[in-house]
Amino acid sequence: MSLSKEERNIVVGLELEKAEKFLSQADAVAGMGMWDIVANRVFYAAFHAVSALLIHDHIEVRSHKGAGLMFGQKYVIPGVFSPDDGRLYAKLQDLREKSDYNLVYQSDESEMTPLIEQTRDLISRIKAEIGFSANLSEN
Repeated sequence: MSLSKEERNIVVGLELEKAEKFLSQADAVAGMGMWDIVANRVFYAAFHAVSALLIHDHIEVRSHKGAGLMFGQKYVIPGVFSPDDGRLYAKLQDLREKSDYNLVYQSDESEMTPLIEQTRDLISRIKAEIGFSANLSEN
């Protein structure tokens, strides 16, 4: 995707807004005990934050799996983000898939509550890596 600097900054900002929105939704449905939906929203919060990072750095991917692979190759292996961050993304993706598609699997509070906070932290560190501010066009 060939974007101007201004367009890229807009898309990065929109991805980060989506990440925050989905994290907020995860908090809301956690309060209702809807843990399978929490798994979905937390994964998508992480996915949109990772997508923002990839777009910011001109790395194109075409799938959820591709985003995870590029996050690992471009950021975890070189040490920008920790191996724990790579494992978190993979775990969130796995839990989302199980929660959405596995008829017998059910996520629960003890599993999901720590992941919400870990995802919140990851998103915060991705924003810092990007240099996200209220006005991305300055970056």
